[in-house]
Amino acid sequence: MKKLAVGLACVATLFCTAVSAKEVRLASDFTYPPFNYKNSAGEPVGFDIEIADALCQEAKLDCTWVAQSWDALIPSLLARKSDVIMASMRITDDRKKKVLFTHKYYQTPARFVTRKSADFTLDKAGLTGKVIGVQQGTIHDRYVTDKFGAVADIKRYTGQDEVYIDLQNGRLDATFGNADQLSLAFLDKADGQDFEFKGDAVTDKAYIGEGTALALRKQDQALAEKLNQAIETIRANGTYDKIAAKYFSFDIYGENL
Repeated sequence: MKKLAVGLACVATLFCTAVSAKEVRLASDFTYPPFNYKNSAGEPVGFDIEIADALCQEAKLDCTWVAQSWDALIPSLLARKSDVIMASMRITDDRKKKVLFTHKYYQTPARFVTRKSADFTLDKAGLTGKVIGVQQGTIHDRYVTDKFGAVADIKRYTGQDEVYIDLQNGRLDATFGNADQLSLAFLDKADGQDFEFKGDAVTDKAYIGEGTALALRKQDQALAEKLNQAIETIRANGTYDKIAAKYFSFDIYGENL
């Protein structure tokens, strides 16, 4: 994928409507390994990045990356500072009111992680007074806030990598997030050896959503359809599975979720 300094020529005016060119600016926060992050050279890498490369190639789009903080992704999209969000964003009813989602490109449950020695339960009684770390503005933030915000201290971070640092240093009692990201980026690493999943996986679609997808402005239906067709094609021709196998030893697409 070309790493160009500019994206669409279309400017943010009242007369600027749908994306009409082949140049598309993809936005991510790059704080979510192994899905989207930056390598030592500062280049975007990860599962999301490679899937985006494949989709842009299939749809014959010239794509460039734009860095945004997680909580600025949707506002920046609506303000035309980007054209597509490609950042492991889950499809939820609240978000569907603001943006147009493509078909899902993966689906995973969410879980809590605590120290192995933790002896509290994952209910209001057990989490009373506990500190739970989450990435700000995510569905995981919403879930723990709705369920335990009245009894626990919810500490919010701009990136999931920051959560792991505070979890290790004892400033958090638990974190809640994407089960696969928690496993691959933390529990499977040396830094996570003293931690484990606690409780059952959460699959409630009211919170966890209907899958993870790309997000666009609602008027960009033609571009969304191009991307939907590209998702179907790379799923059918083996490109998706080839990319997924580089990162996961399980079905990340989530056929049964």
